[in-house]
Amino acid sequence: MSFSGMSAPSHRASKIRTPSGPVPADAPSWNPQRHSAMPSHRYRAVHERVELPLAERDWPRRRLERAPLWVPVDLRDGNQALVEPMDTPRKRRMFDLMTAMGYKEIEVGYPSASQTDFDFVRHLAASDDLPEDLTVSVFTPARADLIERTFASIEGLPRALVHLYTATAPTWRDVVLGQSRAEVHRMVREAAELVARLGEGRPVRFEFSPEVFNLTEPDFVLEVCNGLSGLWDACPDRPVVHNLPATVEIASPNVYADQIEYMDRHLERRDGVILSVHPHNDRGTGVACAELAVLAGAQRVEGCLFGNGERTGNVDLVTLALNLHAQGVDPMIDFSDVDEIRRTVEHCNRLPVHPRHPYAGELVYTAFSGTHQDAIKKGFAHHAARAAELGVPEDQAPWAVPYLPIDPADVGRDYEAVIRVNSQSGKGGVAYLLHTHHGLDLPRGLQIDFSREVQRLTDGTGAEATPDDLWNLFRATYLSPAADGPWTLGDWRTGEPSPGEHEFHCVLRTQDGLHAADGTEHKLTGTGNGPLAAFTDALAAVGVTVDVLDYAEHAVRSGPDSPAVAYARCEVDGAVRWGAGRDTSLLTASVHAVLAAVNRAR
Repeated sequence: MSFSGMSAPSHRASKIRTPSGPVPADAPSWNPQRHSAMPSHRYRAVHERVELPLAERDWPRRRLERAPLWVPVDLRDGNQALVEPMDTPRKRRMFDLMTAMGYKEIEVGYPSASQTDFDFVRHLAASDDLPEDLTVSVFTPARADLIERTFASIEGLPRALVHLYTATAPTWRDVVLGQSRAEVHRMVREAAELVARLGEGRPVRFEFSPEVFNLTEPDFVLEVCNGLSGLWDACPDRPVVHNLPATVEIASPNVYADQIEYMDRHLERRDGVILSVHPHNDRGTGVACAELAVLAGAQRVEGCLFGNGERTGNVDLVTLALNLHAQGVDPMIDFSDVDEIRRTVEHCNRLPVHPRHPYAGELVYTAFSGTHQDAIKKGFAHHAARAAELGVPEDQAPWAVPYLPIDPADVGRDYEAVIRVNSQSGKGGVAYLLHTHHGLDLPRGLQIDFSREVQRLTDGTGAEATPDDLWNLFRATYLSPAADGPWTLGDWRTGEPSPGEHEFHCVLRTQDGLHAADGTEHKLTGTGNGPLAAFTDALAAVGVTVDVLDYAEHAVRSGPDSPAVAYARCEVDGAVRWGAGRDTSLLTASVHAVLAAVNRAR
């Protein structure tokens, strides 16, 4: 997915009106906000729009301990919100994705609304590869001719759910339907009777949605739903679904939870009723509404993958399921290749998934901030050590890595993009990328030193630095000076004429204009208690005073042919610099590291 960037600013006159006037008299001294000019008085609080009879709540004391029945409605509710509704091939691709993921009930269309939806249901009915335990759901309004068309579409399906709906809220009754409560109830009852007759003897169950449940009088919803439970003979062996939609989200999630718990307590034939919810996301809290509704007694959740749907969308089934996973609860749906799921849904919907979408966005496991990167780097090291201590593979060890709520590998992500470097990044992220991609394990002091070089690069370009960019910068800064600086080594050798006494013999060349002996080769010999001490003693013979302050070394990878990397922090004629060397010989790498530090200082 690519984005062309921000659009050009509009030149129209701004309508923004900075809040003015006096600070409200009851405001605390630390809050200087003033009243805006927005007409908020036009809108009523939910408590003034619908009765909320629940007083004593049990749901706040409960925990989410198991997954509800998930019902994706992408092929119906999500599809009707698309600029370009899906054709049969796209619908089938989405359907196959859902069955592969493990969904056992899928709403596949509104067959009385379009020929495309009708044909897709017939396509499924003619298929011989449907999972045996899959229930296909179809949607119909409470109108006789449309109900009959819906039943015609499901002929031959081994398991079907007919989903009957009508709007029940006062505003919809008055403005849209022009009917009283009694008239709406009679319309629903007559439609449900027809559904019962047409479903007799068929492998069909029934669902009812009082559309805009969350703005409907609770006693009216109970009256209608309890009546249908009796009409459809709701029982454990053939349960009825009562689906209670927050069709237009109008209140905080706790209000919806209160409404659901009230219904959970008062629905008749409760053991024969599956209490379902269908939250929308108009207030941006659809996920919270669904989670609290399950705490309040809901057993089934309708929604869409990645939250597609009209206006701000349906509740997001991906986020809901992976929220459970992150709490140690099996979501009962497979998300082990979330990128493939995202690509499929983007193809079918012709809509992008936001890069910051929870769990599935391209950037959600990526840290640019230096403090975050350092914590993640340390967290990975701790996780690996903990797995070794427990004697289990890392992908089975308990997860406790800062800033990563789940292991990206759980959903098919590798660690390549967990840390990325830009001008906001720090030493931890830089070190992590060099270690992960190039096998370098920088000492802490060198991490700090190199991060300054990276900062200069990213500040200057304004762009992200890739792992290859970091390697090229590191090589140019710390490795290359050993071969390209003022001093270069010709032939050299070491020896240990007696235990603890080392010699270093070399030819040292200088570039013209950089030393009193311009362009001269010097044959030098030094002695010391180790090869590096002998080398620095040899350098002293040409007036270069070197003190090795810190030194570290490691192999780049396991195996006898692995290159070695050495790091040396040296004080050279009063200036402190880091240098690095890389070679299959550890001694050669260490000599180059010291020479690189010398050349960087001079």
